[in-house]
Amino acid sequence: MSTTRPYPPGDRGPEPSGASGVSGGGAPTASAPEEGVTAPSGPPAPTGGDRVRRLSFDDQSGVVPLARDFTRQALYAWGWLPAATADQRAAAEDILLVVSELVTNACLHAEGPDQLAITRNNKVIRIEVTDRGAGQPAPRTPHRAGRPGGHGMFIVQRLCLDWGVVRDPGVAGKTVWADLGAPA
Repeated sequence: MSTTRPYPPGDRGPEPSGASGVSGGGAPTASAPEEGVTAPSGPPAPTGGDRVRRLSFDDQSGVVPLARDFTRQALYAWGWLPAATADQRAAAEDILLVVSELVTNACLHAEGPDQLAITRNNKVIRIEVTDRGAGQPAPRTPHRAGRPGGHGMFIVQRLCLDWGVVRDPGVAGKTVWADLGAPA
């Protein structure tokens, strides 16, 4: 199960056998995957057969369950669900949990999320949540497991290969991104 980083931050680990950067996907939908889209700046988004799905939260309510459902549909379309093994199921649950935490943080500490983007290749899935908030997300230190609240970024830090924040000069808000290992 992926409850801690399998590799040091920024290291994506060994290339899976047979990884050619090409993977199958589902049929295009209203939020059809876009080819070749990368992150705005910072560490590059996963490359090599990327698929991107975007969800706009304009005038939406119930954004956390909406984001989880959107992500779950992407995982089904990409063939990562239903999971064949316990490890694959755990990896998919980690992805859903990180989406929930990032969208919840945008709701609690910013003016709500504007957009969710999910980028994947054979090795890494990147989750990006864009909001209009000025704050800087960070794990609460010291982390106190028995205390209510404040666990979101600690969870993200523990589950992800790497994460960070991108700000575009002159534009209000930020994009919080997190990279997780793709279900193997």
